[in-house]
Amino acid sequence: MAKSIARSGARLAVVQALYEMEISGKGVIEAMAEFETFWIGRTVEGIEHPPAETAFFRDLLRGVVEEQRAIDPQLDGALAQGWPLKRIEAVLRAILRAGAYELMYRRDVPARAAISEYVDVAYSFYGGDEPGMVNAVLDKIAREVRGAEFAGLPGSGKA
Repeated sequence: MAKSIARSGARLAVVQALYEMEISGKGVIEAMAEFETFWIGRTVEGIEHPPAETAFFRDLLRGVVEEQRAIDPQLDGALAQGWPLKRIEAVLRAILRAGAYELMYRRDVPARAAISEYVDVAYSFYGGDEPGMVNAVLDKIAREVRGAEFAGLPGSGKA
């Protein structure tokens, strides 16, 4: 299995696990164990859940939870004024948190690749404007925390 496919599966699983944790009140260890045992790479109720790179899944899930106090203000600053993160629907909030974590703490993943992956995750759940919003918010965060990756690109303010 290609590494990129396994990482895409990990990102989708992290978003689902974060949502499950928020709705059920489960802790990170319990959610991690449940997803690794019963969801990742399995067909559940007719829905096929893709395989995932376990170490990447664990890092993302643990990281989002551990760094949430730094991630949430970053997201609040990137969202439209009057729409704080707490007003965003739970699945969308999970997508944004996971994407922001990757941009802020996983410098080994190119910013554009991370943004594209989370836009794809958003398309897994939404058919409206939400994927575009994910793109805009994560792009704004990426330009703030990884400006060098965008230097000299159209729209970066530098030629």
